[in-house]
Amino acid sequence: MSPRQSTTLVRAALRPRMLVALVLLLGAAAVCVRLGAWQLDRAAVRGDANDAVTSQEAAAPAPIGDVLAPQQSFRGALVGRRVEVTGTYEPAGQLLVVDRVHDGRLGYLVLTPLRVDGADGGAGWAGADPVLPVVRGWVADPAAAGDLLDVPGGVVQLTGYLQASEAPGSGGSLAGQIDAISSAELVNSWGGPIYAGYLVLADARPAQPSGLATLDPPTLAGTEGGRWNLQNLSYALQWWIFGGFALFLWLRLVKDEALGEPAHEPDDEPDAEPDGDVTHQHRDDSAAR
Repeated sequence: MSPRQSTTLVRAALRPRMLVALVLLLGAAAVCVRLGAWQLDRAAVRGDANDAVTSQEAAAPAPIGDVLAPQQSFRGALVGRRVEVTGTYEPAGQLLVVDRVHDGRLGYLVLTPLRVDGADGGAGWAGADPVLPVVRGWVADPAAAGDLLDVPGGVVQLTGYLQASEAPGSGGSLAGQIDAISSAELVNSWGGPIYAGYLVLADARPAQPSGLATLDPPTLAGTEGGRWNLQNLSYALQWWIFGGFALFLWLRLVKDEALGEPAHEPDDEPDAEPDGDVTHQHRDDSAAR
């Protein structure tokens, strides 16, 4: 069979198998483009959510009972909502949340249970006084924090930002320490009823020690880029790169098809050696003559 000869790119592209490959790869590229557009839309939606969080932070604080009731599911729209609450801290339940970064430094969150006054639980709340996890601040080294960890006594009035409860931690922390702010875990040691979120403290009356670093208002995960969600933007870019690669692959296939296949020269076969028996017979005939 004669080897295939090289041809032009246009003729190679119009060959049936190249057209079939084009249809398949165009379909794959279209799917990638569509997925990229979907991720871009998600980036905009989550950017809008971040704008909503910013607006909530600027709004006047509302009583927590008007926003969230004990044991009620925490909606994402509540992230960053400013609330005010009255209650009494329970010092025996205070915990340190390990491995938390503040201003580029690794340290501990100071998490204290607040026994909320029953009236703050919300209209119609008739259960026991609920518990609200409160992040009072951050310390770099608990051993050197001294009286910064002291819990104010008596009734306190707090203003802060709501944040959703985290997933349960991995455990293994030292006594008095945890690795996640999870209401599902805290209820086991603090008792209930408990809120399905926690409060990031912004202001307290009476004031707590000034050396305890307060945290910035919470944001939705991945919205640090402002108007657009950076994580979703990166996913969109990845999908579009995959789509472009599908078209590049087809062009490469066409180029290889146009170049053809190198000719394969038949191997030279050595002359067959005379059969040993025939040679022997020839010699015998010569001797006979």
